[in-house]
Amino acid sequence: MPITPIFDPGNSGRPMRVAAFMSGSGTNIMKLIEHQKTLQSQEGTSPFEVIFIFSDRSDGVCSGEKIALDNAIPYFSYDIRAFHLQSALSRSCMTPEGLEARRKYDGIARRLVAAFEIDVIALGGYMSYITLNRCVNVHPADLSIVLSGGRRVYVGDNAVRDAILAGEKTLRASTLWTGEGVDTGPLLMVSDPITVKLPGPHETLLDDRERLQNIVDEHQSRLKEDGDWKIFPKTIEMIARGRFALDQHNRVYVDGIHVPDGYRG
Repeated sequence: MPITPIFDPGNSGRPMRVAAFMSGSGTNIMKLIEHQKTLQSQEGTSPFEVIFIFSDRSDGVCSGEKIALDNAIPYFSYDIRAFHLQSALSRSCMTPEGLEARRKYDGIARRLVAAFEIDVIALGGYMSYITLNRCVNVHPADLSIVLSGGRRVYVGDNAVRDAILAGEKTLRASTLWTGEGVDTGPLLMVSDPITVKLPGPHETLLDDRERLQNIVDEHQSRLKEDGDWKIFPKTIEMIARGRFALDQHNRVYVDGIHVPDGYRG
């Protein structure tokens, strides 16, 4: 069965052009830019280049403008809250009207992606549902854990909390080639595990919701450092080097070898 690289550096003849999308602190984007600079220092060039940063927030919460200024990268923002307020369109993507509204909002970013000839969009803490194609997302859970019907178990904003309450002993982060839905699409890479550390039996966690939230926040912070920050830049680099490929059924291959549960190199 033929497989097609997500990005083919041989055919392009240039580094892969990346647009970085973010909503908050942008630590994943900073790590991506740092990795680009490290490769440039070590090899004289990087196989990928972050071309611009885009944010769905313009309220001062997002650090995108500072990151862009610090790295001499163009920056664009289009506040999604203001968009929905002014357009009076639904924010829910679970209805046809809401999905159409999101496509309309994404029109600005879509034109930027086309104008800058972007090859891949790196979603580093981008909190909006996106209708654009060719996106890599990072998620704080092991997306290879599925139910008997193939549905992923730990998806959505509360993935770390759900995994801890389910009694998981370890947590992992994942990168994926996004599909239509929440945390859907082909699984690319899975991080090394971090150990879940609890002050008592996980069955008692719901007795104190404030304590539970503190535990979740602590584990999410550890997972970001030991998971997201490692596999997100590495995934972008491997795509840029032509190592990730897909077949006609969207199954993932690394260096020509099928990796059904994500690459764990």
